[in-house]
Amino acid sequence: MKRVVFGHSVRGAAHIRSGTECQDSYMQTICDDGTIILSVADGHGSKACPYSRTGAEIAVNVFCSIIKAIFDGYAEHPEQLVTYLNREGEICISQSIDMKWKKCIVETHMKNNREIPALEDGSDDLKSVYNQYGTTLLGLALTKTFVFALQLGDGDICHVNPSGLELVIEPEKVLGVETHSLSSEDAWKKVNTIVHRFDLEADLPVMFTLSSDGFANSYKSESEFHYTVLDYFKMINEYGAKTVEENLPSWLSETSSMGCGDDITLLIAHFSRDEEDRTSERELSEAEKDIVE
Repeated sequence: MKRVVFGHSVRGAAHIRSGTECQDSYMQTICDDGTIILSVADGHGSKACPYSRTGAEIAVNVFCSIIKAIFDGYAEHPEQLVTYLNREGEICISQSIDMKWKKCIVETHMKNNREIPALEDGSDDLKSVYNQYGTTLLGLALTKTFVFALQLGDGDICHVNPSGLELVIEPEKVLGVETHSLSSEDAWKKVNTIVHRFDLEADLPVMFTLSSDGFANSYKSESEFHYTVLDYFKMINEYGAKTVEENLPSWLSETSSMGCGDDITLLIAHFSRDEEDRTSERELSEAEKDIVE
């Protein structure tokens, strides 16, 4: 089995016009047993969250480090790991991520000599500090026999195979432009997790994607978004991951420009049989490039 992981973040067209930096971040890491851990975070980017890019960077690092430590600790006992994830995913793991993120935020804030406001009783107003770094979080751990996924706030985690596409976790819909955030009090209570068993090697070729909400929001409908993700899957199967990876920055920039104008991050994990992953020597034609744009 061949596995390829790649991704890219692009600065949104609206952010380029306003001179705002990209607020997205992503990370990938590998456990001792070969488990792939992926994470995407989308900083809020509002005036109330001037350091949300840093918040997103810390979020993906926190998720990957905590999940890697758990998986490495259960490397010799995979069934016990599945039981632990099912029982403790939405509570213990979510609490650990929430607490570690906030601890890192305070440390970063102080390291940069930024002011911590005081409450009326003289104690530190840490809530106002957290708000300045607000971000969402997506996380996924991929093994040969199951996946563990975590979501706080908007964005999408998709599972694609020749039969079609399904969302690994259904995002919790929040009215308007609001979204759940790691900066919220008891943020862990808003985290959704899922453990899904499947035989990865029997499902080949297969692809998983994590994307910030700027990707889906750039399409008129959910079905158009799903069609585009499916098209990425078809492109990788036909032309190879390298070709898609090379074109990904321009495709995502075009998507943002023609869509909502927000930052876009897309992280892809593709699995195939070795003989299926031959990269085509011919380049994509302009007409074929337009399919995913």
